[in-house]
Amino acid sequence: MTQIHAYLNFNGQCREAMTFYQECLGGDLTLQRVAESPMAARLPASEDANIMHSILSRDGLMLLGSDMMGKKLEKGNAVSLCLRCSSNEEINTFFDKLAMGGKVKMPLHQSFWGATYGELTDKYGINWLFHYARN
Repeated sequence: MTQIHAYLNFNGQCREAMTFYQECLGGDLTLQRVAESPMAARLPASEDANIMHSILSRDGLMLLGSDMMGKKLEKGNAVSLCLRCSSNEEINTFFDKLAMGGKVKMPLHQSFWGATYGELTDKYGINWLFHYARN
């Protein structure tokens, strides 16, 4: 089933914020540090303690987050919509349609975690993250 989740970006405060949200909302929290990911070799050692990806889940609730490695947090880029697709055809169709008139930041590709992934900003300035993983 296709779903949209909020993806929050932080400047080094992801662990603190997501722990706070877990205290408020309950659920299971998973945190992956940069140092624990294949991206560690591509980023400065000063980024190792930052959160590469986090998931807070409880029943139908899912909140995603990370620290903005190498990017400056600005008004408008703190929240993205993550479209978790149910097929290769669907992710390609949605990506192509939402990219019309917008700007592709990262074309669809096979990620190191095994999913098809891409990013774009649509013509209205909304940031979209696309994810499809065969289960």
